[in-house]
Amino acid sequence: MNDFFKYGEEVAGYDVRVVNEREARAAAGILFALGLLSLTNAVMIQHGVVTRYFISFFTLDFLIRVINPSYSPSMLLGRFFVQNQKPEYVGATQKRFAWGVGLMLALPMFYYLVINWQPTPIKVYICILCLVLLLAESAFSICVGCKIYNLVMKNSSKYCPGGICEIRFKDKIQTFNPVQKTIVGISFVLVSYASYAYLYKLEHKTLFGKTVAENMMSEEAVIARDKADYERESAEFDRDDDF
Repeated sequence: MNDFFKYGEEVAGYDVRVVNEREARAAAGILFALGLLSLTNAVMIQHGVVTRYFISFFTLDFLIRVINPSYSPSMLLGRFFVQNQKPEYVGATQKRFAWGVGLMLALPMFYYLVINWQPTPIKVYICILCLVLLLAESAFSICVGCKIYNLVMKNSSKYCPGGICEIRFKDKIQTFNPVQKTIVGISFVLVSYASYAYLYKLEHKTLFGKTVAENMMSEEAVIARDKADYERESAEFDRDDDF
């Protein structure tokens, strides 16, 4: 029982308890895929049953992670897929803090979208934020919660993912020349404009597109749109009445 409450694993050569970052990244990828599917399903069919199950699982999973990640369902699934890869050990303390942040995001979602079903754009945005954090960890090995911990605790983290806690110089292959910087900048601009055009310029003909676009609109924009629709319908009615 005493070992159950010891957070992380003792590994020779590391002076703090650690967790396997490869398992954490795999688990984040699994949760990201499930979360994206549940959110898309909710938008397309306007029903939250799949989302409720996912949020319940997400909340329970992060609660277990904060207590002991060795028994987290998603971490164990991640272990299954990466069990033949060499472990990448990172400090358990900052990962626990990061997962605690995830739990704090999960708890209001669990209340408002599972116990008391009240979907609103801001609650959907919290879900999207969780997906963004999961994507950052799984795809780029960026642990935002670990960075916050390092700021709060004044650089006390050890063995961060990718070795970012240690002061070092970038290798040449990690730097950008002027042409590469230009390509990256243009890519960001094009992706940003494409996202904006999809949400605000494109005429949406599917329920998914219409719902996403409406959720991204401000309250003033929604009122203005409804007013314009009412005036257009009134004008059409008046023209029909002339006959």
